[in-house]
Amino acid sequence: MTRKTILVTGSRGLVGQAIKYTIETEPAGSRFGKHDNETWIFTTSADADLRDPEQTRKLFDKYKPTHVIHLAAVVGGVFANMRANATFLRDNMLINDNILHTSYLTKVDKVVSCLSTCVFPDKITYPIDETKVHLGPPHGSNFGYAHAKRTVDIQNHAYREQYGCNFTSAIPTNVFGPNDNFDLDDAHVIPALIHKCYLAKENQTPFIAAGTGKPLRQFIYSRDLSKMFIWMIREYNDVEPVVLSTGETDEITIRQASDAIVRAVGFKGEYSFDPTKTDGQYRRPVSNEKLMSLMGGFEFTPFEEALDFTVKWFMENYDTARTGTNKNPVTASVA
Repeated sequence: MTRKTILVTGSRGLVGQAIKYTIETEPAGSRFGKHDNETWIFTTSADADLRDPEQTRKLFDKYKPTHVIHLAAVVGGVFANMRANATFLRDNMLINDNILHTSYLTKVDKVVSCLSTCVFPDKITYPIDETKVHLGPPHGSNFGYAHAKRTVDIQNHAYREQYGCNFTSAIPTNVFGPNDNFDLDDAHVIPALIHKCYLAKENQTPFIAAGTGKPLRQFIYSRDLSKMFIWMIREYNDVEPVVLSTGETDEITIRQASDAIVRAVGFKGEYSFDPTKTDGQYRRPVSNEKLMSLMGGFEFTPFEEALDFTVKWFMENYDTARTGTNKNPVTASVA
């Protein structure tokens, strides 16, 4: 049996830690567990600054990967993106180009890169699917980061066409779970609400969620998502990207998510919504038809069960979680 060395970049973040957890806890030899012929290497920005081609090449020479799950990115919240679109564009273009070109030079068998739903056009017909990535400009607030991520899809096609490289990409949606970013300044909705509710409980103050609570979202648990990345690196060999998401029928309102957080945290105080704050888009439904047709037979963790795990992890790891009280400079870490 051919040996495989699977290098995971950006493994300090939400998705990388979920992949590591799954590989270490699923039964050995199972569909998502570690296989006897595999060596998994989880790297972070401490191992190499992937913006630097020499450091990237040294990382590849050290571990000699046959497969790469590329999660590393320079990331930030919406206001950071608005202030520094050029920086987010250039840094991420450098990272992605170094990973893909080094993978080509060292004859890596397969690369699966992680994109983001921000690659989709701002104005688009629903439901969103993989065919709509390049049908219009992305939202203006983070166009630098979005175009850097879009370019990965273009690079995948170019390397496939010219060199026969097996490069592809995944587009996950609304991920949450243990090891998320809970910084109130730039966290996504689930971790932000968890942190805010936790502080309200600790400080015995009201828990006030922004907006009306009416918008709908599809959320995916990071440990479910990790299994999809493992499936892709082992079984998916087409250049076209795959949306990794729950189904359209799994949409829930922000109010439903917030209610579930209140229950999970055990908050008993005053709880309300502030309709003077923006709701954002009402819904942005994504189709997972392609994923389900290819992967088949996958059972998603029920939302409240996944949320309970996440809240428990957050409260048990509050002192070391990414809460904004222990900020480090943003350097090549996964979104």
